[in-house]
Amino acid sequence: MTYPAPPTLPAGFRLGVATAAYQIEGATNADGRGSSIWDTFAQRPGVIKNGDTADIAIDHYHRLDEDLDHIAALGVSDYRFSLAWPRIVPGGLGERNSAGLAFYDRMVDGLLERGIRPVPTLYHWDLPQPLQDAGGWMSRETAYAFAEYADVAVTHLGDRVKDWSTMNEMSVHTLYGYALTDHAPALGLGLGALPAAHHLLLGHGLAVQVLRAGGAERVGVVNQHFPVEPASDAPSDIEAAMMFSALTNWTFSDPILRGEYPSEQIRAALPVSDVQLAEDLALISAPLDFYGVNYYEPTRIEAPKAGKDYNGILEVDIPEGLPFSPVSYGADDHTDFGWSIVPEALTAILLELHARYPSLPPVVITENGASFHDVVDADGAVHDARRIAFVNAHLIAVAAAVEAGVDVRGYYCWSAFDNFEWAAGYTERFGLVHVDYDTLVRTRKDSWFWYRDVVASLL
Repeated sequence: MTYPAPPTLPAGFRLGVATAAYQIEGATNADGRGSSIWDTFAQRPGVIKNGDTADIAIDHYHRLDEDLDHIAALGVSDYRFSLAWPRIVPGGLGERNSAGLAFYDRMVDGLLERGIRPVPTLYHWDLPQPLQDAGGWMSRETAYAFAEYADVAVTHLGDRVKDWSTMNEMSVHTLYGYALTDHAPALGLGLGALPAAHHLLLGHGLAVQVLRAGGAERVGVVNQHFPVEPASDAPSDIEAAMMFSALTNWTFSDPILRGEYPSEQIRAALPVSDVQLAEDLALISAPLDFYGVNYYEPTRIEAPKAGKDYNGILEVDIPEGLPFSPVSYGADDHTDFGWSIVPEALTAILLELHARYPSLPPVVITENGASFHDVVDADGAVHDARRIAFVNAHLIAVAAAVEAGVDVRGYYCWSAFDNFEWAAGYTERFGLVHVDYDTLVRTRKDSWFWYRDVVASLL
């Protein structure tokens, strides 16, 4: 199969790959690491496909140098990874874990030795279980605990790490884990989960302050964004789509980029006084050096119709009783995870962000990728032509947004390796490197070699 030449991107455009600690590290009982909400969640029968756990994951903890060599051989400029809060501060507060910090010393030093910029994210959903026992993100105190953890991280690594992200996908964490029960901590609070959203945002704002004080040169946040379309021109469908987008997109970006929430309805659900909210928003909206956008697929929404079955449309099902329901997007192609492949929607959401936020910081596409059920063929290779086509099309979509005036500075492919895909366990493969989960043997896929050539072409 022949692929078009990669698009022309701005000088200095940074290409990278991304991972998350809980999805790859394993070694959950090693080096004094504490328990996280995902360790607890994975022990519940039936919540993870096939009963999978991340106890081993891809054993990145013990195979660090091998994995860094795979990343370095790509020639990428950046590696976005997350720090495991329970590995650094096992109890969430208090005593730090020197062995866990030593692991991240090795990671940062190994990246720098290989000429790769480390771009850590402080929080990718693995809250220490003791903090969850004290209320988790429904408690305001967790935001202050997060700031203390951020201080530990930047104090220890800040002499070498200059680029930091505070949070990853607060929307997914809030909606899947607090509003619904599909992710840890599985509270099922519905719209009652909005306080968790505010406390995550407050944690972000406090962490920005701490990172700046610790000498960070570039600080950002990572939010998931996607276009939301009404299923028809009916006013009820338009209103439903606007409400869904407010909850999933703007609740997590308006406070950061506008200093306000998108609606009074959302504001009214927050457990803070007007005076306290103003103080919080001043922290939350502190200027950023970059804004991370994770994009996977668009969504189409309608007002719920009585008796209609909406299950199976999205990765998670929206319960009855809410004022919006998803309908099939009608895409021509889908990933093996069932997600719609719509590259032009990435251009659309970048343009929408650009229009909505006149002061939008430089953007980095911090996650974009696709799951296909790849196998190692008889020739010992992994021929994942569909992933190559996917990433190529989305790079073209980024180039179109740049051409239209959006300041996009980089693109990180998700993911460097096949990994533990949260509630889907090991059934979904997003990686450029195939991992045999029985032997842990790594095999570079065709997409790895293709991406390496794209990186080389842009140097």
